[in-house]
Amino acid sequence: MTKPCPCGLPASYENCCGRWHAAFAEGRGLQAPDAEALMRSRYSAFVLDLLPYLLATWHPSHRPQDLTPNEPGLKWLGLEVKKHVPLDAEHALVEFVARSKWGGRASRMREISRFVREDGVWYYLSGEHPA
Repeated sequence: MTKPCPCGLPASYENCCGRWHAAFAEGRGLQAPDAEALMRSRYSAFVLDLLPYLLATWHPSHRPQDLTPNEPGLKWLGLEVKKHVPLDAEHALVEFVARSKWGGRASRMREISRFVREDGVWYYLSGEHPA
């Protein structure tokens, strides 16, 4: 039985974000074809606690030393991509809202993320959390 992709697209995990996660895990590198696909695969990696993938997809100039796993009981509820804006061939913005629930409290995180492509590979740079 196939499971749906956490990113919310109408596809199985294996045919959606799972293919990018698998390519990385198998040593074939980072392969998301555009900033939106990378952002969706990062959301799915947060849901699945794939910390090595998250670190690898963070641009080295902004990458944290390490990441902590999800808090026990945290449940990711969904992702909505509001906009994907290619700025040029090497830069893009993705605006999204991610919903979660922890300790009985629902939360929404809105972010405008910046992405850069270097040597054909897309990386997450940073994000703003507009009011």
